[in-house]
Order: sequence, then structure tokens, then C-alpha cells
Amino acid sequence: MDVGDMKRHIRDTFGRVRTLEANGDTFYIYDPGRDLPAERQLPFATIVTGDHYDDASALGRPGAWRLNIGLTRSAYARLFPHGCDDGVDHTVTDTVLPHPVYAPQHWVCVVTPGEATLATVRQLLAEAYAFAARKHANHRSRQTSS
Repeated sequence: MDVGDMKRHIRDTFGRVRTLEANGDTFYIYDPGRDLPAERQLPFATIVTGDHYDDASALGRPGAWRLNIGLTRSAYARLFPHGCDDGVDHTVTDTVLPHPVYAPQHWVCVVTPGEATLATVRQLLAEAYAFAARKHANHRSRQTSS
């Protein structure tokens, strides 16, 4: 799977998503009304294609890119019951890993997802999307009840 395939999958699978791009990287935000204030525009997934934000995954290599997915605490704990391990090699490809920077916020990553992780990645994206939709609905509900 290349980066274009992953972008198409996210775009075609998940509705009501706003896509922002910067420096060749893509950020996916659940924003059904396209009216979220800037401080609430938090992505549920990102695709980074270079070492703009960190260099842990060595994304300057030919064909390397990284999918990042924000999970619930319980989904993250299911994958990494012992939390973050500082000894993770974030250059390994096609393996679900704790995010090199945002693991404490329950983010995972996969460098150049492929056959070994495709089914898991699709499941994790669906969970992250559902979590983003719940957070959005909860926030709207609190606004209307105030």
C-alpha cells in the first residue's frame, strides 16, 4: 500500500472528515459541519511524509511515510499493555508501534503500512474515527444543554 492508497482509503471510508494538508503531510479531522474552532481541530489520524515534526522514523528514506492514529486509552492499552517502551525502533516498517512523540496521548504509528498491518490499520482507523465522532457529539451536546 502506498501513501496515495491510504489517503483514498481514509477519504472513501470515513465521511464528514475535513482534510488539511501542510508540508506534504495530511491531517484528518472529524468536522461534519466544517465549523470547528481552531482549538478543537484535532486530527484522529495523520499521514506524514517527511521528518518535519520528528526524525524518529527516518522518513527521508525512499518510499517511507508514517500513518499516525489517535486511539482511546483502552484501545492503546490493548496493543501496548505495558505502555510506552523507550527502546522502540521507530524506523521499522509495517509494524504497529507506539508513536515516537505522542504515545503518552495514546497515539500509535505505522511506518509504510503493508500487508502485515493492513487489517489492523483499517480497524484502528475505524476506532479512531468513531472516537472522534463521539467526542464531537459529546461536545455539541454539552453546548446545547448549557
